[in-house]
Amino acid sequence: MSEFVHLSVDNNIGTIEFYHPKSNSLPKTLLHKLAETITKAGANQDVKVIVIKSSGEGAFCAGASFDELLTIEDLEHGKKFFSGFGKVIIAMKKCPKLIISRVHGKTVGGGVGIVAASDYALASENASIKLSELSIGIGPFVIAPVVERKIGVSALSSLSINATEWREADWAYQKGLYNDIFPSVTELDEAVIRLSEKLSGYNPRAMQKLKQTLWTGTDNMETLLESRAEVTGRLALSTFTKNFIKKFKS
Repeated sequence: MSEFVHLSVDNNIGTIEFYHPKSNSLPKTLLHKLAETITKAGANQDVKVIVIKSSGEGAFCAGASFDELLTIEDLEHGKKFFSGFGKVIIAMKKCPKLIISRVHGKTVGGGVGIVAASDYALASENASIKLSELSIGIGPFVIAPVVERKIGVSALSSLSINATEWREADWAYQKGLYNDIFPSVTELDEAVIRLSEKLSGYNPRAMQKLKQTLWTGTDNMETLLESRAEVTGRLALSTFTKNFIKKFKS
């Protein structure tokens, strides 16, 4: 299969599913489509709650596309690429509907940002996480504000500095990134259905007001993420990063 982002609506539940053949990594086109689809679902009057999931049985999301990172040749290109992550986060923040993330497998970098930007995250016990950016010569600068908002500075520091170590799903649950974890994907899916069906019957206006309350203090986030995308884009041009990715891919 080729990459896709698909929105389906059933019983007032909008399910956004994304896929990329390389471990659900996120190239620029997929990021743009994901942000666009979140905005579309938020404006759909038939949607009362949104579920974000990825396809397949492997990783939930492998983060930035290494193939695309290698093609970055100037600052404008780098800033535009990393702004894609910011646009997804801002789309999630501005969406008037509550967003549930269904995390079935390992999650890296920008994928952790998507989970952190969701309003509720359900995960399987296989859903370990890692912020590997520092090890490749950049940093999790764009996603850091939403990750810090969920797990705090200390846990963000642990993830960011110890960039090659996987943290188990239970660690992410204890820190507040995941709201619940389940022994199997089957149980995870059952929990996603239960919660989304409950929320689909609640007062939409009340849920919108709750979401606004939960995002209090983030009014400047759009400007912040844009500046962070420029920082990351500049670092992506470094010889260190280019050489690391080439070595990794070979």
